[in-house]
Amino acid sequence: MPRRTATMLASTLMLIALLCAGVLIPVPYAEMSPGPTVNTLGDHAGEPVLQISGHKTYATSGHLNMTTVRVTSADYRMNLVETVYGWLAHDDKVVPHDTLYPDGKTEEQSTQENAEEFSQSQESAKVAALKELGVPVKSWVIVSTVIKGSPAQGRLHAGDVIKAVDGTAVKQPSDVAKLVTKHKPGQDVVFTVVPAGAQAAAEKQHKTPTRTRDVTIRTRTSEDSGARRAIVGISAGTDHTFPFSIDIKLADVGGPSAGLMFALGVYDKLTPGSLTGGKFVAGTGTIDDDGTVGPIGGIEMKTVGARDKGAQYFLTPADNCAAAAKDTPSGLTLVKVKTMGDALDALKDIRSGDTAALPKCTTKG
Repeated sequence: MPRRTATMLASTLMLIALLCAGVLIPVPYAEMSPGPTVNTLGDHAGEPVLQISGHKTYATSGHLNMTTVRVTSADYRMNLVETVYGWLAHDDKVVPHDTLYPDGKTEEQSTQENAEEFSQSQESAKVAALKELGVPVKSWVIVSTVIKGSPAQGRLHAGDVIKAVDGTAVKQPSDVAKLVTKHKPGQDVVFTVVPAGAQAAAEKQHKTPTRTRDVTIRTRTSEDSGARRAIVGISAGTDHTFPFSIDIKLADVGGPSAGLMFALGVYDKLTPGSLTGGKFVAGTGTIDDDGTVGPIGGIEMKTVGARDKGAQYFLTPADNCAAAAKDTPSGLTLVKVKTMGDALDALKDIRSGDTAALPKCTTKG
């Protein structure tokens, strides 16, 4: 065989071997790409995203779109070819697998966690919108989760309302941890609780729940801390009673990042006129009960997805501004917001056409 032919054959076989290796060898990376974007003022899967009853609502126009990021599943392992392609693709982002699924988190665990965060973001969005409107919302501290195998398992239950710890009234979730950690591991702590569901039932009847009970739990040492910190194995959260029904219908979405856009959508439907003035506004950001907007992940993917659907303005959490501004899609204006009030002020300028004063994102923040 001529040397030239042999060299070409060897090179071809080597290339085939490399391609096969690239396809077959898994690498520890995951991929993020722009996901669906949904108008909170419109319909999804044949029904309104926001469904409000028991209170007057108003017609809306334009878009207040929440945005999402599509990610590879926890169990999927990208191969080398896919990883290189993802690095080269402008609209995709390849990140270490542990960034999206830390500590070996399974797909099921991630889905459950995202569902819980999504549910909590909906509750906070409703509260923030109603507070902005001056509508009172009753709130109380609850047992959010009980860790399997912990001292609290079987003693406390998710949804139980925590009235007091060791006789000290509890007003916010952080109070619970502060009061528990006053103990040394091995000491008893007494929870005064109302059984799950009894508080909400009493509120609907405009009564004060009387079925309180004291639950004594022996603390143990935290397993995730070098310090000897006492725990009982619960996380505390907040539950609310709303003066009328507000339902958010959106399936196959998880995480807390749609909070701001849900809050704005609720506000728009409960007030005369249109917040957007008919403009296409998209955005993202977590929101707490007081209307503070927090940062999210995948901002670059979300701005691309929004612009591809026709968004003109993108409400951006202040802490995400620098990253988003490094590669802003053409024709999209990034508007910096720290609170729901900031977002409402920006929407006022957008609908009036006075956009020169908008607080725009820059690469410095």
